[in-house]
Amino acid sequence: MAMSVPILAIVTALHLVAFVFAVGAERRRSFAKVVPDQYDERTYCIYSTDASTVYGLCAFGLLLLSQVVVNGVTRCLCFGKGLVSATSSTTCAVVFFVFSWLSFLGAEACLLAGSARNAYHTKYRGIFGGDHLSCATLRKGVFAAGAALILLSMVGSILYYRAHSRADTGGWEKHRNEGLGMTQQPHEFNKA
Repeated sequence: MAMSVPILAIVTALHLVAFVFAVGAERRRSFAKVVPDQYDERTYCIYSTDASTVYGLCAFGLLLLSQVVVNGVTRCLCFGKGLVSATSSTTCAVVFFVFSWLSFLGAEACLLAGSARNAYHTKYRGIFGGDHLSCATLRKGVFAAGAALILLSMVGSILYYRAHSRADTGGWEKHRNEGLGMTQQPHEFNKA
């Protein structure tokens, strides 16, 4: 299997769009403020937009799709002619495979947990609960950590795909019986 530029472009584009969504999710996190209820002595929380939940889930889906593409093309490091031999390309492929999966799982955990936590809203609390109502909001930096791990996952996936291609083809694309044979003369010139 030779390295394919369209596959690299698709994987890079999916990672970069997921990165943009993760940064957008960090910038659009929900904020809350405590407001007294006009009908009784209770207080409640009013939250701003939930756009970061949607952005985080979009980044989650795009990153998952990118990982499926890379592992589908490379057949998840399970098959290949060159992966049986113990070469430096095979070792690099295994190292980058593990690195891409660890950064992928970390990014997915940050994005999914951040989206779930951002969607959670505190409702009412009566006067027996205390004077200070704490509205549950997502901590700053969860989606930013996911965005950083998305970039690491992109680097790991590209390097894994490159090392896997080199290990599978022996470092170069093997061409057999292709093109014009320059050393053979046509039969009509042999009749002289």
